[in-house]
Amino acid sequence: MNDQQRKWRAKDGLYLAMIIVPIVIAILIQILTAPASEGISITGARIFFEIPMPLMPLLITEAQVNSWLIMITIVGVCLFLTNGIHENRGDWRQMASEWIVEKVDGLVTENMDPVFHDSYAPFVAAVLALSAFSSLMSLFGVYPPTSDLNVVGGWAILVFILITKNKLKAGLWYYTKGYLEPIPVMLPMNIISEIATPVSMAFRHFGNVLSGSVISALVAWALAGASSALLGWLPGFLGEIPILRVGLPAILSAYFDVFSGCIQAFIFSMLTMLYISGAYPGDELEARKAKLAQKAAMAK
Repeated sequence: MNDQQRKWRAKDGLYLAMIIVPIVIAILIQILTAPASEGISITGARIFFEIPMPLMPLLITEAQVNSWLIMITIVGVCLFLTNGIHENRGDWRQMASEWIVEKVDGLVTENMDPVFHDSYAPFVAAVLALSAFSSLMSLFGVYPPTSDLNVVGGWAILVFILITKNKLKAGLWYYTKGYLEPIPVMLPMNIISEIATPVSMAFRHFGNVLSGSVISALVAWALAGASSALLGWLPGFLGEIPILRVGLPAILSAYFDVFSGCIQAFIFSMLTMLYISGAYPGDELEARKAKLAQKAAMAK
């Protein structure tokens, strides 16, 4: 083994640690800080501590901590897949990296204006990965950040800022005039429609993920009660084993945590692309370019 291979192996170990250690830390935080409870307990993200601020205290919650740990894990996955990558290597990591890039590029090309391809493909990939990884954290018994409306709401506000930025590319007057179309009386409705975009994105993602967690918890609790009622007559510890909870909760978890979580990540990414691309005033800008070209031709 030469020095270059040793460096690759050392980097691989570091990147694998970046993937695994944050998940282990999240699990340990959940185990060490979760309060003891009897029966079913469905609560929001726990508040770890507060930082005094001028207007209101900054709350450091379970969702924020888990979000940062997930971001470290995603960075570790990216670095691990691209470690030592070059044109002629051709191993499984390079093929996986190329497959991810090709799929995201294809998704952006199909759903966005070509002018956005180069600049928004990394953003869409980041949103897709962060949303999917956040929902999948529930498989480890950790509070998923996508179950916190504040987290998903922050993503939606960021998308709304990008939508507004693209609408302003044709000028402030063009953007303001859009609120008065098709007739000035529609101004209140257009304002509500504009605000409804980030609100609907946030509540759609948050509601679907949270509802899956609630349904899984309720079914597990109901099966535990049914198992105790039907098999409680068995002697000793046999009557305390929740036999009926074996199987069905795992199937529900596979659906709500894996399938539904990934589907919601895909939907959020699709809405992000469609809203941003739809906000781009391409026709207006093309018309302005045509007028400028016509004026330049007449000047000659």
